[in-house]
Amino acid sequence: MIEKLKALYVKYEEIIVYLIVGVLNTIVSWAAWYLCAFTILDAQIVWQNAVLSAIQWVVGVVFGYVMNRKYVFKSKNPRIMKEFLEFSGGRVSTWILDTVMMILLVNILSVNEYVSKIIVAVLVMIGNYLISKFLVFNKKKD
Repeated sequence: MIEKLKALYVKYEEIIVYLIVGVLNTIVSWAAWYLCAFTILDAQIVWQNAVLSAIQWVVGVVFGYVMNRKYVFKSKNPRIMKEFLEFSGGRVSTWILDTVMMILLVNILSVNEYVSKIIVAVLVMIGNYLISKFLVFNKKKD
């Protein structure tokens, strides 16, 4: 039994670690939002709410890049800034996907917003993984 679990882990290690890093990334980015919201910014004020979202996104991208580089894709690429910019660009593209899909599902197709958020979150997670694996941390490119 233990040997089978080890074999499964080895086979799917990258995806398993990616999911764990994703959960940690969510916790860290939300923590940044809540820390700022309860100390220096007020989410009820529109421009401060926008700043909170920007802080959350930046913290999520920086933390996500470090964790994905080191633990998920184990990148050795010496061009860290180029890699980081590619990672950030990928995250911008999936943020746009998130926004467009939520408008499409909720506002045009009248799908429940909670169901839509789950569907879109899965699509964004898959998109982020594929962009990271094949475009950002592509070992063939190093």
